[in-house]
Amino acid sequence: MFSLPYDTISGNFERASRTGHTNAIVKALADRSDFYVPAEKIGDISWLTAKIRSRSVAGTLPASERLSSVIGVDGSLMVVPVRDGLPSVRYGYAQAAAIWLDLLALDSQRDERFVDPVALNRAVNSALVSYDLPAAGAYLRQGVSIADSWREAIFQIFRSKKIEVNRLNQSLLQLLFLIHGTPGAAAQTLEVLCPNRACSNRALTVGPAAMDCPGCGTEIFPTDVLRIHEEVLEESSNESPLSRLMQVVELLVLVGLTTLLWEQSREDLLRQTLFIMDGPMAVYGPPAKLRAKALEYFQSMIQTTPGDGPFLCGIEKSGTVLDYARALVRHDALGPGDLMMVDADVISRITNVKNPSAYGSETYWGRKFVYQSLDKRVVVFTALPRVGAPYDDHGGQPDPEAYPSLPAILDVIDRTGSSMYRDGLIPVALAHSKAAYPIGVGTDVLRLAARVKLGLESTSAQGNW
Repeated sequence: MFSLPYDTISGNFERASRTGHTNAIVKALADRSDFYVPAEKIGDISWLTAKIRSRSVAGTLPASERLSSVIGVDGSLMVVPVRDGLPSVRYGYAQAAAIWLDLLALDSQRDERFVDPVALNRAVNSALVSYDLPAAGAYLRQGVSIADSWREAIFQIFRSKKIEVNRLNQSLLQLLFLIHGTPGAAAQTLEVLCPNRACSNRALTVGPAAMDCPGCGTEIFPTDVLRIHEEVLEESSNESPLSRLMQVVELLVLVGLTTLLWEQSREDLLRQTLFIMDGPMAVYGPPAKLRAKALEYFQSMIQTTPGDGPFLCGIEKSGTVLDYARALVRHDALGPGDLMMVDADVISRITNVKNPSAYGSETYWGRKFVYQSLDKRVVVFTALPRVGAPYDDHGGQPDPEAYPSLPAILDVIDRTGSSMYRDGLIPVALAHSKAAYPIGVGTDVLRLAARVKLGLESTSAQGNW
């Protein structure tokens, strides 16, 4: 190993990375191994013909019914070491951003020879909610386990952090109770399990305030309904539970924004807006039961909204379905304007499972579709059925006819192509740019902020913040 003529912060010489060659070695090992990749074994594609509908069959949207705006939601997280010499001490940050994009202003710029950046900037508005907590090796206070520290921190975050956009001013806790109720009528209590597994009275009814378990005396928080603390470990960076928390916050941001339009303008603006989540319409891990609440909540909103709104979808920028879809396009199985159902047969080919009918039944509140846009981008998205479950133990509803919002979704996908990433959409790219932490400098700033919060900096250093 060679030393380079640069000094490190500790005064030693900088050394070459020990892991710089790792990717090349692992790839070489994989190339010599024999394993099955569905996206590489497309084979005969004649069986797919019945799964594909042209956009004209799925429904062409009249010009008078085209949507005029998009609201995109995305999140970002980071877990950083914050104590020199103690790499196990980590602090977690996450944030969720929502952007509003004026599609009419975007459409007008397509007719110009040169795009006006000022006009595009005026077409976009954004809002952001950020939150942080000690993730590993650090605790809210002395005398609590890491899981209990997380439980208490999540409750504090949900009480204090608000979604503040125009006339929307609700805390995450209020939105959590709202999604457990119906639009306009939040639940008054939540059914929570006592986190003490030895407790004889584990099923509890909890209101917005913390309470002591009548069975064992453990302090119970309404946010325990999410069960995120079940993934928190002492010997871990705990990035996974922070990711679970982020996906819940993204969903609650979506609930708040859709409800705002439903309450204030369901006859007008709600019917003209597409809500896009970055990622599938799904909830993974311990909070997965929130999936059923999201499905019930938004379907209740559909029943009380004129027309086919509200319009919601999730966009997947990666994953096995997207890899398979791109392989199908390379084999000319899909053409511009083609929409493919992802039914049990397709799921079986992609996931290599024996029971494809049960796929997604515990996690998804939207159904996957594959679409090749008119400008040849490959998009995997999830959409909400008007009634019933998108997935269940019997295969769910793969047919496009169960999704009357599809024509509007496909129209927006065709109108908002972006070159910012492969097969990109402008609303997703904008939401991500608002939510993402900058590389390098962003990490250093977050690390310093965490040190201040944990009391690891001097008073003078804190005074500079």
